[in-house]
Amino acid sequence: MAAIQIEALESVNSVLNYTEISDHRPAFYLYKPDSDELQTPRVADKRTVPIYDVRAQMDNVTLDDHGFCFTERALPAIDFFDAPSVQQSYYRECADLVKSATGASRVLAFDHNVRDKERSDQPGVDFPVRFAHNDYTDISGPQRVHDLMGDEAGELLKYRYQFINVWRPLRGPVVDTPLAVCDASSLAVDDFIATDLKYRDRVGEIFSFRFNKNHRWLYLRGMLENEILLLKCFDSATNGIARYTAHSAFRDPRAPHDTPVRRSIEVRTIAFYSPQQGG
Repeated sequence: MAAIQIEALESVNSVLNYTEISDHRPAFYLYKPDSDELQTPRVADKRTVPIYDVRAQMDNVTLDDHGFCFTERALPAIDFFDAPSVQQSYYRECADLVKSATGASRVLAFDHNVRDKERSDQPGVDFPVRFAHNDYTDISGPQRVHDLMGDEAGELLKYRYQFINVWRPLRGPVVDTPLAVCDASSLAVDDFIATDLKYRDRVGEIFSFRFNKNHRWLYLRGMLENEILLLKCFDSATNGIARYTAHSAFRDPRAPHDTPVRRSIEVRTIAFYSPQQGG
């Protein structure tokens, strides 16, 4: 395993929103529920934790050891607020990045979000998400493959596959609400909380997280447009490598009040492996 010398890293203390334990299954709503609809919202458990700047050791971070890693690529000159442009040109680049980083035989880029709270009224543009979560579970991961791959899904699910997000700033350096990632090797089985992701027409499932003092939260301070975070959200392999990890935006208390808001994009991909690659 690649080692991170956490004691050698600079850190900042900030509040992260975990999920409070209760008798009710938590839910996160992606629409405004009707007034008479029974709601079981996620209740935040706010914790102040150290978040370590991993820049000095970023080359030691790997997908299979820690659940994320970093790479570099120049920001392409496209309109990232135009969804068709992103889908037609940037998806291909993201698939190539993931294929190169993982050695997968095939990568599909299938969805994306732009984050910019000043333009969140535009379709496809959202606020940074400020609670600790992971995008897929052992239920929703395979289901998403079925949803996207149709008749191919049965064969593809026989072999290893991974959901990997390609996250990068659209302007930098990022000072406002940077993204923190929890070192997957610091997560315990009991930390994961299955959580409903409620759309108006369907219900998905993600993981929220309960607080654990052993969590090691990391970020890359002052990320630039050419710096890319690859984030593993699900891995079907069960041989002891990182399978998922928690992530959350956070507020850096050192950020000046006039800091430009964070503008970023994450593209969701699935990396499929061939029978010859095992898994």
